[in-house]
Amino acid sequence: MFTSSSAPSRAPSYAAVLRTPHAVRPFAAALLGRLSYGVAPLSLLLALKDATGSYSVAGGSMALFGAASVSLSPARAALVDRYGPRRTLPPMAGLYAALLAVIALATWHRGAPALLLGGLTTAAGACTPPLGPVMRAVWSSLVPDRELLQRAYSLDGVAEELTYVTAPLLVGIVVTYTEPAAGVLAGAVLVFVGASALVSSPAVARAHTARQPDATPGAPRPRLHGIVALRHAVLVTAAVGLCLGALDLLVVAFTERLHQAAAVSWVLAALSAGSAVGGLAYGAVRWRSAARVRLPVVAAALGAALLAAGLSPDLYVLAALVAAAGLFVAPALTTAYLIADESVDAGRRTQAGAWVNTAFNAGSSGGTAVIGLLVDRLPLALCFALAAAPALVCAATVTHPRSRRSRTADTGAAGTGAAGGDAVGGA
Repeated sequence: MFTSSSAPSRAPSYAAVLRTPHAVRPFAAALLGRLSYGVAPLSLLLALKDATGSYSVAGGSMALFGAASVSLSPARAALVDRYGPRRTLPPMAGLYAALLAVIALATWHRGAPALLLGGLTTAAGACTPPLGPVMRAVWSSLVPDRELLQRAYSLDGVAEELTYVTAPLLVGIVVTYTEPAAGVLAGAVLVFVGASALVSSPAVARAHTARQPDATPGAPRPRLHGIVALRHAVLVTAAVGLCLGALDLLVVAFTERLHQAAAVSWVLAALSAGSAVGGLAYGAVRWRSAARVRLPVVAAALGAALLAAGLSPDLYVLAALVAAAGLFVAPALTTAYLIADESVDAGRRTQAGAWVNTAFNAGSSGGTAVIGLLVDRLPLALCFALAAAPALVCAATVTHPRSRRSRTADTGAAGTGAAGGDAVGGA
């Protein structure tokens, strides 16, 4: 059942996560590098628009950037698993930063050819280093206790989300005093410094050394039940991404129809705040149920909140319901990462986590694109219902009787830890 046990005196805290030997340095370095993922794309969009004077060129170039980054994410993560972060992250981060620096120089003044800028942004997207999946693989090696790992993933997810809240503020400061291209250059510096500090950490070297036996060509591959669990996690995460990608545009449409477009920022801030609170609360609970049981429940709750948001009579109710939806965002991602972690052997954890990342990002882009075609043609409440549908349908799909039989087989073979009992459901 979907139950929990408080037992606060025995449950490890978030402070215990940060007290883990060698954990703070790579965590801080990875966050610094991931701050670039909020700073660079927004700055890049503004710089491309200013340099070309065309929204279509800027939007098309950023679409290519996002497509290259998302589609090649599992391949980049597979390289990390095979050759180790210390051999793969520096060239990825170095090339990514160099391409951003070239784009910054090319967009500092008007007149750069649109074709050149499109090619550079596509190449940059293809080289995006997988700092998030690498850090989660490091957490998995540093924190053998599955319950403490849940807290580590929750803390990591909430901290990463805060970087996406902070990044637009930093970009705003940059463009107030200088050119948007300076923000692109700042993104290049952030990712290079963060990646360099991350790979220099002893925890990264130890994590890859511990994974090496599993990464050999003759190592056994994950069993079928583990693959099924990972596929379910990826499917549900993609559905969550679809919901949130659609929600961003729906909030814009809702506020504009009330002639209060400026309110969109604090409604979306309520989503982020809800996600942060939900993530920290979720990670602090000692769950009795397995992660693969909790994931569809959390996704269904997110879908239900979005469904209700479509019936909001005013902005205050909308903000409250959007914040309620946010309560389930970080828990959904944390649970999906835990499932990914336990579904594969140690030598493939970075790639498994990258598939979850890819699913979420691809879903988010798809949700925005699809709802953009519908929002002017259908009632807004119906659009909210369609935005909620992926989470509700996927939750029902992965709890189908056949899916439950797969999870039962998986639980029996996966052993203790996140599979059942009082232990944290996990990855």
